[in-house]
Amino acid sequence: MSEPCFGVALGSGSARGWAHIGVLQELDAIGLRPQVVAGTSIGALVGAVYVSGQTEAFAEWVRKLTVRDVFGLMDFTLSGGVVKGEKLFGFFQKQHQNPDIETLNQRFVSVATDMACGREVWIDKGPVLAAARISCALPGVLRPVQHEGRWMLDGGLVNPVPVSAARAAGAELVLAVNLNAQLVGRHFSREGRAAASSAEDRERGFWQKVMGFFESDDDQPSMFDVIAASINIMQDRITTGRMTGDPPDIMLAPRLADFAMMDFHRAEEAIAEGRALVRDRADEIRARVRAGAPREAIKAR
Repeated sequence: MSEPCFGVALGSGSARGWAHIGVLQELDAIGLRPQVVAGTSIGALVGAVYVSGQTEAFAEWVRKLTVRDVFGLMDFTLSGGVVKGEKLFGFFQKQHQNPDIETLNQRFVSVATDMACGREVWIDKGPVLAAARISCALPGVLRPVQHEGRWMLDGGLVNPVPVSAARAAGAELVLAVNLNAQLVGRHFSREGRAAASSAEDRERGFWQKVMGFFESDDDQPSMFDVIAASINIMQDRITTGRMTGDPPDIMLAPRLADFAMMDFHRAEEAIAEGRALVRDRADEIRARVRAGAPREAIKAR
């Protein structure tokens, strides 16, 4: 019996999404390269880099990101979101190849949300990084972009872990990476800080000054805390509903509850967690993929 078509569904989750890099790296290391990659939001970005063969260079870059680097890639605006995203994705396009999806050896699809009607949109044609950008438009944070004359919002609004998109692209066995567990109550930039070196403290101090611009003057939640809590609650509920209706065959849930939404400078931790998840279940995952057993999800660690 031939092996089933193996696909991965990479979920939304802002900075926690760097864990996708580790998952994909470790899957390659154990000889399981997915034929289908579906991604939502940060999952679409990491997936796009992966299918275009640039994962290692990308991982090396994100590991070096500091708080100042993250801030430097933000082009602030009050039109449609806090950040335009043009500077960030313009940088990606300068640093990385941007082939058309149709020319890739793997099938790729990103998930977005039509702002006008709330319809889920799957993008599987055109430049791969453009497809990823269309999927990344967190409400109130990243400005939406136009696709075929329509404004698109973040795919996490409708399909935070795109198992259905992976199956529609031909995957017969799907490994899903769910970044949205244990998040309700988490905030934008201030949760879960452990003791650190003075250099790290200075970096955090700089970030807090930036975020302080948006803080309230009393004990009320800040604008960013409201955004982060709302997104976390929404994605937790939607993820639960979608996975009940269309469960993956294998599900992994990185333990990154202490990550705030904008902790993109903590890539080393997230990548290590992603690799550890796959490494710990390598025999189980490999046997499942190669055997093509009936669907019964391997539960998250």
